[in-house]
Amino acid sequence: MKPAMETAAEEHTEQSQERKVNSRAEMEIGRYHWMYPGSKNHQYHPVPTLGDRASPLSSPGCFECCIKCLGGVPYASLVATILCFSGVALFCGCGHVALAGTVAILEQHFSTNTSDHALLSEVIQLMQYVIYGIASFFFLYGIILLAEGFYTTSAVKELHGEFKTTACGRCISGMFVFLTYVLGVAWLGVFGFSAVPVFMFYNIWSTCEVIKSPQTNGTAAVEQICVDIRQYGIIPWNAFPGKMCGSALENICNTNEFYMSYHLFIVACAGAGATVVALIHFLMILSSNWAYLKDASKMQAYQDIKAKEEQELQDIQSRSKEQLNSYT
Repeated sequence: MKPAMETAAEEHTEQSQERKVNSRAEMEIGRYHWMYPGSKNHQYHPVPTLGDRASPLSSPGCFECCIKCLGGVPYASLVATILCFSGVALFCGCGHVALAGTVAILEQHFSTNTSDHALLSEVIQLMQYVIYGIASFFFLYGIILLAEGFYTTSAVKELHGEFKTTACGRCISGMFVFLTYVLGVAWLGVFGFSAVPVFMFYNIWSTCEVIKSPQTNGTAAVEQICVDIRQYGIIPWNAFPGKMCGSALENICNTNEFYMSYHLFIVACAGAGATVVALIHFLMILSSNWAYLKDASKMQAYQDIKAKEEQELQDIQSRSKEQLNSYT
């Protein structure tokens, strides 16, 4: 049997080594938490109970539950979703009605022969069907991005405690970043394209304002002020009449079709711009969430390694104690 003093010295040495390892692990965790403040795990303790029922003094009230639920809402994603829905709805709804009004104006005033604008009518009808598809796709895509914001925001992780990230989840987040970037570039083109009919209608409207001005009103020069739609390329050069002048042009500007189509095209262009802003907002949110998931995966790997090392240390300590007990 070993002397009691030697046994006490060995136990003191083992305890000092254990404290050294634990303090080193705690220092590493503290350093990581200092570098990534949002990666701290939140531990929630169960509600104290009296027997089989919860204590009425310790149970959270309705106000606390509402505050907790509101804290889990990704407000940035919610604002971007509302802006995206509003922009797409304005662009699709106003653009659809404005295109129908444009066809009516062309058929009644600028191209009386149906064969001259048959191709344009087919293109406009195709664009209307594309608008239906755009509205359906972005309604679904906005809901998906909002759900992705719910599941990746730090507030939801605080509500549900510890979470696990996978390579598939990080890959999906990266795919959303790429897809949103592509859609943002595409909507920049849509925004520029939607400004073309606004420019055309503005030219017609400004010409009508010149006709109505006191300087030209009541003179022979009024009939020489014309607007030729054929120069924009939407109808062929052999279309009849193709252009309107003087009082006939002024009558077109006073119709409800022209007034509604002009203002609806302006609103549709504004809706396309709002959609571009929403997609840029989504892109910033998704990039931030992807970076958060990347940091969380690093923290998860570090915790797994730390747990494995602690388990190995406990196994070594238990074996050492068993050997000491066998010697005594």
